[in-house]
Amino acid sequence: MPAAEAAELLATYNAQLRAHIPDRLPPHVTVSHDGPITRITGYGPGGWAEYHDLDGLEGDALDDLIARQVEFFRDLDMRFEWKLHGHDLPADLPARLVAAGFVPRDQETVVVAPIERIPLDSPAPEGITVRELADPGDYRRIADLEAAVWGEEGSHGWIDSLAGEKAADPDGIAIFLAVTRVPDAGGPGTGDPGTGDPNARDEIATSAGWIRFPSGTEFGTLWGGSTRPDWRRRGIYRALVARRAAAASARGCRYLQVDASDDSRPILVRLGFVPVTTTTPYIWTPPGH
Repeated sequence: MPAAEAAELLATYNAQLRAHIPDRLPPHVTVSHDGPITRITGYGPGGWAEYHDLDGLEGDALDDLIARQVEFFRDLDMRFEWKLHGHDLPADLPARLVAAGFVPRDQETVVVAPIERIPLDSPAPEGITVRELADPGDYRRIADLEAAVWGEEGSHGWIDSLAGEKAADPDGIAIFLAVTRVPDAGGPGTGDPGTGDPNARDEIATSAGWIRFPSGTEFGTLWGGSTRPDWRRRGIYRALVARRAAAASARGCRYLQVDASDDSRPILVRLGFVPVTTTTPYIWTPPGH
């Protein structure tokens, strides 16, 4: 892949997506600023410190900036994530974050694709239907899916946050589920065993993914994609990417972007995404948590 293309896509990503704030925010989400830092709370149980760049801060001035963010979230008794990108300056920023009490988590790769490069018609495997979120019970299906993949911690609080985001800005996010029928669910009217509702769908989510359409940008950004272990390597993730790419194409988006895990990166690169940088969450946790 030509380095010039990766550099151009990185510049577009930097200009349009970093520290982006949606036009419509759920009522419980708050945004504040401290110099180059944008602080966000209300999306799930933690907070975020994001930025476009750090205005050339280094040394003691940078340490002071980091300390102020820690103090801000300590006063809220809230853990938060400092989202570090691989091309961020200065080069000693990771060491300064660790010295301030942050712990790095797994690195991901930022990948970007011109949307015309992405196939829009990858079919789901037999037994799977990919559909858009249709009723409140679908949020429980996503929570059950995340708990099955990650354990109970996988569904902490953020499912309610996702529902709130959808309610606040229905056009700003589209949520898709890959579903299969519940085994031995019986005929029509048997309902969903998890809810006791005779009108609920007899389905479980094998995977789920959503796409955000950041206001004022040319991007659709892809999130989620966790798949139940017994349904992996069957093309479900690829089908979810295609469905979300089709939604973005219909809205006139020019690019798709993903923070890709090591598992999803090879799939996305084969589909035409270009790695442009890395991102590592540095987590600060209040004492006693």
